Amino acid sequence: MSFTKEQIENYADVMLWGLWTARPKFKPYELIFVRTDIAALPLAEAIHRRLIERKMNVIVRTQPVPGIERDFFMRSDPRQRKYIAPGEKELTSALNGLIAVIAPESLTHLKEVDPKRLAEVAVARKPLKDINTRREEKKQFGWTLCLYPTLEPARTARLSPKAYTEQIAKACFLDDPDPVARWESIHEECNELKKWLNALPVETFHLESKSMDLEIRLGEKRRFLGIDGCNIPSFEIFTSPDWRGTRGVFFADLPSFRQGNYVEKMRVEFAGGKAVKVTAEMGEEFARKMVGMDPGAARVGELSLTDTRFSKIDRFMANTLFDENFGGRFGNCHIALGSSYTATFTGNPGLLTKAAKDRLGYNDSSLHWDIINTENKVVTAHLKGGKKVKIYEKGRFQH
Repeated sequence: MSFTKEQIENYADVMLWGLWTARPKFKPYELIFVRTDIAALPLAEAIHRRLIERKMNVIVRTQPVPGIERDFFMRSDPRQRKYIAPGEKELTSALNGLIAVIAPESLTHLKEVDPKRLAEVAVARKPLKDINTRREEKKQFGWTLCLYPTLEPARTARLSPKAYTEQIAKACFLDDPDPVARWESIHEECNELKKWLNALPVETFHLESKSMDLEIRLGEKRRFLGIDGCNIPSFEIFTSPDWRGTRGVFFADLPSFRQGNYVEKMRVEFAGGKAVKVTAEMGEEFARKMVGMDPGAARVGELSLTDTRFSKIDRFMANTLFDENFGGRFGNCHIALGSSYTATFTGNPGLLTKAAKDRLGYNDSSLHWDIINTENKVVTAHLKGGKKVKIYEKGRFQH
């Protein structure tokens, strides 16, 4: 199961478009990290070649194979799980860009690992994540990521290897005569949608479907972002709301895979901005442990909507990157439990102090877990002054 040579070359072009769009002001000889799974080396090579030709300094590293990763989590002690190797902070502080190429050979190798061990590593590595966030806020760092087809997610998604590969190619427009031009066109169309949403004086959003009734407060000095190159593919338009104004029920009808664990039909009830009840038909214990990872893990860090006119993804892919961009018949909305994106601040995110983030209701957590609803839904914006505007229905923005 693989792409054709032409598809790989097109994919590499699209990935560079994503990185340049995520951070438009790259300079020659800045440092870009290419992180890849072994199965995706053909694409990583094509990306590396283009970056070198553009005079960038490039570091390429492969991710641990499933057996090594499992051994680490199963056999390590707490001190080992909290260890940060010499040079990691220095390297992270020097990076200007990251391209991550995901090609999982296993989805279940961490299934038997105690979620507390997974959480320990996430918490220990959060300072590295914070370095990237601060550099991104100051426009010193940009990133993008993508998925390369492998057998295990195809099997889990109950798709043939050929169908799984075709779904990726279709979603990323790899068979288009000019995939980059197609992405540019969608980028421009979504910029108009974001302008419309950002001009609305929204107080709260009300999300309603047959299984969901959720109210989310937008918060002060917020803006909508999306189709900005950070994920390939990405069709979502999203913001990071004020977590304190969340109440009601969110229902994830699309399954979720996280760190080898399968969670199906997850229902989260919020009160006072926090998840007060979490249930799931499968994976409930894991879900509860994730939401209890730290104080921010039980709060909302993101609200997102995907328009079915843009996204051609119409199958469950057992991968969050694709599933959070599900188009299908009714598009999708998703929330993220955990950390916020301060890039949604209307001012200069680089000037936000921790106290300012807390005051504005930006959430902080080691977790960022997207859970997805694909039901037919209506999203209503309640504006300051009392007016209501239906912004999303039947999978489409109502602009």
